[in-house]
Amino acid sequence: MTNNTISYKGYMARIEFDPRDQIFIGRVLGLADHISFHGTSVAELISDFHAAIENYLEDCSATGRRPEKPASGKVLLRVSPEVHAAAAIAAEAAGKSLNQWAAEALERAANG
Repeated sequence: MTNNTISYKGYMARIEFDPRDQIFIGRVLGLADHISFHGTSVAELISDFHAAIENYLEDCSATGRRPEKPASGKVLLRVSPEVHAAAAIAAEAAGKSLNQWAAEALERAANG
């Protein structure tokens, strides 16, 4: 499968192509709510993605829920104890909390 991403109104989705079924499958990333869509062509996939986001926003409005944002600013990571210890030592050596150190490392990596 080939992976790609598309975005609409600040929401990002990962797209995969299923060669067996000859269909594109998408899933919106970064939300607790599960939003998925599909299409047999790129145009259909994009149309279904836009419709899925519009339906999500309309449903939130109709039910009085605040739409989730793609990122809350909270990150939970699971790493090996060895990586955790090494990161904690690096943070302490830099005079920072592990949270501050990790946030800076993630920012550098994301903007890299």
